[in-house]
Amino acid sequence: MQQTKYKKTPQLKFLAIVSVAASVILVFTVAPWNVLPTLVTEDVSVIAVTDYGCVGESSLGRSVVVSNCDASVGDIVSATFYIPAGEANGYLEELERRQNPMVDAWDSSVNGKGFSP
Repeated sequence: MQQTKYKKTPQLKFLAIVSVAASVILVFTVAPWNVLPTLVTEDVSVIAVTDYGCVGESSLGRSVVVSNCDASVGDIVSATFYIPAGEANGYLEELERRQNPMVDAWDSSVNGKGFSP
């Protein structure tokens, strides 16, 4: 009689291949370098003075608290703060544009009701 040997499936090799493939896919889709915070220093316009310091608005529209500030409202002070890198390099705007390709400047300025052909 002939004996049949059953080979065990290489589960460890399969698991390693799947994990490497998942890692590559995540790196290229999530783009972690656009999510990690970036240290930014810029001049901000003071919009309020509080007990904690001055509150300023950056050019990116972020509110920033500058401690130990003796400026008054309307003055320009230097502030250092963290923001997501995707916000600073335009990645988030590009992602929004690609997710909604049919919405452009003309579409967003149209008012009224109706159906497009």
